[in-house]
Amino acid sequence: MTDDANQETFATDAQEPMAPPRSQWADVWDQFRHHRGAMWGAGIFIFIILMVIVGPWVYWNDPTYVPTGRDFLNLRDTRPIYTVIWDSGAKVNWLHPLGTDNLGRDTLGRLLTGGRVSIAVGVAAMVLSIVIGTLIGVLAGYFRFLDGILMRLTDLFLALPLLPLLLVAVLLFREPLSASFGPEGGTFILIVTLVGVTSWMQTARIVRGDILALKEREFVLAARSIGTRPHHMILRHLLPNVLSPIIVSATLGIATAIITESALSFLGFGFPPDFPTWGKLLFDAVDRMNLYPERVVWPGLLISLTVLSVNYVGDGLRDALDPRIRGR
Repeated sequence: MTDDANQETFATDAQEPMAPPRSQWADVWDQFRHHRGAMWGAGIFIFIILMVIVGPWVYWNDPTYVPTGRDFLNLRDTRPIYTVIWDSGAKVNWLHPLGTDNLGRDTLGRLLTGGRVSIAVGVAAMVLSIVIGTLIGVLAGYFRFLDGILMRLTDLFLALPLLPLLLVAVLLFREPLSASFGPEGGTFILIVTLVGVTSWMQTARIVRGDILALKEREFVLAARSIGTRPHHMILRHLLPNVLSPIIVSATLGIATAIITESALSFLGFGFPPDFPTWGKLLFDAVDRMNLYPERVVWPGLLISLTVLSVNYVGDGLRDALDPRIRGR
């Protein structure tokens, strides 16, 4: 009876369907969603993205409209709603929630439109820097004869004073590019190229270190022993295993690019005066900061929130994609 019962138990266990294996990305998501700062950062960043994409379509004021005549006198330098309400003797202008600037242009509309440009510059420059850094890191890590040359090139870029170099490059190339692609298009291409070309070094060093460690692993040696070609080795075996540091570098690169673009615009070397960005709004508000401090607060707050949220997302991705930390 005992043997029959054991056989029935074994048969029942063998007939039970096995649970499907849990995917790696499900583990990554579980680790990421338990990172409170990363979740808050992702929520704030998504909200800012939706605000700058959808906001200009639904907001009722044109950010480029400059009133004339009597309207110019009535609409220039109006205060935000909350400031006017606090001052009981003033009249509330509900058409401009955050007030207007010295030319009567709506502040909220310019913030929404400027956010599109700043974030677009950040994302485009990040993509360019990640592509350059990954390419140089993979080549330096896999091909020994290129390692010394590419790493000395990386050290050279790290030693350059980036901000003076950016200012000189803007002065040299802004006019030719503006003549070819227009003032806005030429400046966008110039700033994205300059920021991307000067911010790839950290990614290259990280990727190179991971490639040097991976190419001595057993699966790489086995693939090499069966005659796998170098480009197949890199694309099929090495790049998928360095994807996690590349993703983390990408998130942090967005923050770096936004800060750099804001610094250039703040110094007056960015987009044209009538083309708003967050850095340009800061630059325009500095002269009248004592009278209208809120004009400095709003673009500075949006830049700080965007950069801080992206940094928290990068921290969460770093913890979630690292198998040594995952599961703690």
